[in-house]
Amino acid sequence: MNPFLTIRAGVAAVLMALAASASAQTDTLKKIRESATVTMGVRDASGAMSFTTGPGKYTGFHVEICERVIADLKKAVQLDRLEVKYQLVTPQNRIALVQNGTVDLECGTTTNNLARQKDVAFAPTLYVEGVRIAVRSGSTIQSTAQLAGKTIAATSGSTSVQVLRKLKSDASELLAKDNSEGFLLLETGRADGFAADGQILATLISKSKTPGQYKLLDQVLSTEPIAIMLPKGDPAFKKVVDQSIVSLARSGEVARLYDKWFMKPIPPQNATVGLPATEMTRAAWADPNDKPMEEYEAR
Repeated sequence: MNPFLTIRAGVAAVLMALAASASAQTDTLKKIRESATVTMGVRDASGAMSFTTGPGKYTGFHVEICERVIADLKKAVQLDRLEVKYQLVTPQNRIALVQNGTVDLECGTTTNNLARQKDVAFAPTLYVEGVRIAVRSGSTIQSTAQLAGKTIAATSGSTSVQVLRKLKSDASELLAKDNSEGFLLLETGRADGFAADGQILATLISKSKTPGQYKLLDQVLSTEPIAIMLPKGDPAFKKVVDQSIVSLARSGEVARLYDKWFMKPIPPQNATVGLPATEMTRAAWADPNDKPMEEYEAR
């Protein structure tokens, strides 16, 4: 076969693949407009960020942010009525459900990092989190220096798992299917500690039957920007979402919602998380951006 014809055929194949990729670019706004529905990915126990209050009912800081974003999406697609559907997601399936179009906005507690940016996009960060460890109040564990020989739980599919493994502390790892199970492992004594986002731990402790029996270690194991996940390769949709979030941050609405969910009693138990916004979280409100975790760690 003529080598030049082979090269030309190969180039043609590449161009056709690129064209197919471009034509298949996600158009979430069109999908929302034609279906008059938008699907929000939610969690059932992700601290004050996203949790359930009963069958099919979800609320929290990130859920309320997404509700305001959806109001702006409704205007953008020029609909009089836009139905909101809730899709319960887990740490294990949340990225896949955004990738395949099942979820339009994932409003849980997902860390924006470089690995995930290969598969999904992220809206500007409104909460900068730190992975920490919760232990029982009488525990001898004061820092990661005392983890050898202990059993530490973490939620499967969360960044906390990777954080623990990087410590190389000789602690035994116990994976939980979700945050509620992870805290249960601590409550029942099957784990000596539970590693998760600080706000998740603080919320679970505040809602437990005996909050005084647990404490958070002061040591922060990683700095993680938590952001709303979006489909990758959809700049038009991301632009609308980003503009909505920037407006919420600059108007002071984000600060008001933060105070509602982290500094005041949360129904139905009326427990207070009691976590003031950190300096990095306030910096994210002042300068909204979608920087990944790695850029925070490099500072």
